[in-house]
Amino acid sequence: MALVKQAMIAVTAAVIFALVYGEGVDPNCLGCLCEASTKCNASTACHTPYPGAYFCGPFLISWAYWADADKPIIEGDNAEQKGAFERCVQDLYCGAETVRRYMAKFLDDCNGDGAVTCIDVIRTHKFGREGCGGVIQQGDKFWSQYQECETRLSL
Repeated sequence: MALVKQAMIAVTAAVIFALVYGEGVDPNCLGCLCEASTKCNASTACHTPYPGAYFCGPFLISWAYWADADKPIIEGDNAEQKGAFERCVQDLYCGAETVRRYMAKFLDDCNGDGAVTCIDVIRTHKFGREGCGGVIQQGDKFWSQYQECETRLSL
């Protein structure tokens, strides 16, 4: 079973690599971010896990995150049209593009180690542009899923 899981992660990373080749965020890191968010489930529906929160798609992106990323859209869509946010972030390519654009604007050395690495991408995605130095709670599912992927891909 572990071999199957490892193969699925490798395939996910390869797909994302093909989608964003050469664009800012390391493709393996983007794959692990997707794995940590929803196990890269492209059919993840929008949901409200707590009042005031609304997250959608395989990367669990909020409307504010999408807007901060300059509202990327699926080709032929209109960012100001109702549903454009949901259509974009529920699409693997457009969701990855949203993350890439967000990181291009806001990625920083969150953990203060003097290097901007995948952990900084993960922290920025999880905590947002203002809180990426936040404390990761022990047993956090997102963090443990990222660490499993990080280990498998030697990030």
